[in-house]
Amino acid sequence: MIRVVVADDQALLRGSFKVLVDSEPDLAVVGEAGTGAEAISVALEQRPDVVLMDVRMPEMDGIEATRHIKDVARVLVVTMFDLDAYVYDALRAGASGFLLKDTPPADLLAAIRVIASGEALLAPRVTRRLIEEFARTPVLPRMKGLDGVTERECEVLMLIARGLSNGEIADHLRLSLATVKTHITRLLAKLDARDRAQLVIAAYESGLVSAAP
Repeated sequence: MIRVVVADDQALLRGSFKVLVDSEPDLAVVGEAGTGAEAISVALEQRPDVVLMDVRMPEMDGIEATRHIKDVARVLVVTMFDLDAYVYDALRAGASGFLLKDTPPADLLAAIRVIASGEALLAPRVTRRLIEEFARTPVLPRMKGLDGVTERECEVLMLIARGLSNGEIADHLRLSLATVKTHITRLLAKLDARDRAQLVIAAYESGLVSAAP
């Protein structure tokens, strides 16, 4: 059973998410929160697999709350704001995925399962928003460097940063899917990255790839 906490300042939306999640036999809502501070408290108490996190909430926003619970639960940011810089901020804070509130219900349920399985939900549209944010930001703090990363692993990392799937990377580099997965596993370890989302950020902040202004 995948245990979920719903954090949103709108009670109606929390209730809608709860009904949707609880309708699935392998998912269950184990807690709700209306503020960022409550999200931290509930997550620490319930230790869920996934937190559905709104961004704009009173007392403390969802991005700051994510920083506090990223080591306790995986965070899927769900927001209605598509035109601001929340993608970059949320992923850098430790979120494992980012969806809009108009996402079809089936896609939201699938996203919860993806996040719970340990993967990052980084669709091409999200990657594009990351690139746009990097292009607007001329100076960024650097993450861990790329020391120890091989030339082939750098090639894989560059393609991940451009939003390619594992299969697309395999086709582009003429490698087997298993080999691509091995390279990604090694990149995660070498860059101390939690998931694919963190690899995208590492690629940009290390200077391996850059966004055109």
